[in-house]
Amino acid sequence: MIIVRKSTDRGYADHGWLRSYHSFSFAGYYDPQEMGWGSLRVINEDRVLSGKGFGTHGHRDMEIISYVLEGQLQHQDSMGNGTVIQPGDVQRMSAGTGVQHSEFNPSSSEPVHFLQIWIEPASLGMKPSYEQKFIASESKRGRLRLIASSDGRDDSVKVHQNVDLYASLLDPDEQVSYRIADGHLAYLHLVKGIISVNNTCLSSGDAGKIESENELVIVAKEGSELLLFDLA
Repeated sequence: MIIVRKSTDRGYADHGWLRSYHSFSFAGYYDPQEMGWGSLRVINEDRVLSGKGFGTHGHRDMEIISYVLEGQLQHQDSMGNGTVIQPGDVQRMSAGTGVQHSEFNPSSSEPVHFLQIWIEPASLGMKPSYEQKFIASESKRGRLRLIASSDGRDDSVKVHQNVDLYASLLDPDEQVSYRIADGHLAYLHLVKGIISVNNTCLSSGDAGKIESENELVIVAKEGSELLLFDLA
C-alpha cells in the first residue's frame, strides 16, 4: 500500500526570511494524522534568505539530518563544530542529552534551500555527536545511494536508529528498484521531478507512505531527485 502525501497538503509557514513546508506536524502546524511515519518524525523543506538564519537554539534526543539542495548553510554548535554545508553534503547531528546550535545562510545574495530531517533515536540520553560527509552526485545517478544508516556502512553517516536512507538522481525513463524486508515501512520523498512508484505517480514535493510492499519499482518520467527511507 502506498499512501500519497501531496505537496500541496503539507503544512506551510512564511516568516519572510524563511519559507518552510512541513511534511509532518511541526511548530504551528498540527495534523493528528501526520505525526510521522515509523521513527521518521520531521521533514521540513526550508528556504532561507541570504544573510538570515536560525539563531542558537536547543535540541535533545533526536537524530537530525540536513541535506542541502541549493546554496550554503553555515552550522555552529555547542560541541565545537563550525562548518558550511553545501549541495552534496549530508550532515548528521545526534542531539542526545542536549546540544545548542545555529544555522545561517552566509551568502550575501543567494537563498539556501535544504531539507531538515528528524529521526527518533533508538535510545535516549546518548552523548551528543556530529558527522558530515560529501556524497558526489555521480554516485547517486541512476541508483539508490545509501547516505545514512544505523552502522555507517558504504561511507554513509551513522544514525542511532534502525533506518537506511537512500538518495537518487534519475534521468527520464530511468528505473531503480528496492526490496523491502518483511515488517519494514518505507517513505519516499520526491525532491523534484515526476516519478511512478509501483504505478503510483508522484510529483515534486509529494511523498509516499509505504507499507506491506515487498518491492518498489521507481521509474522517472522526467529528471528527478528523491530520498527513500527504509524504516524498521
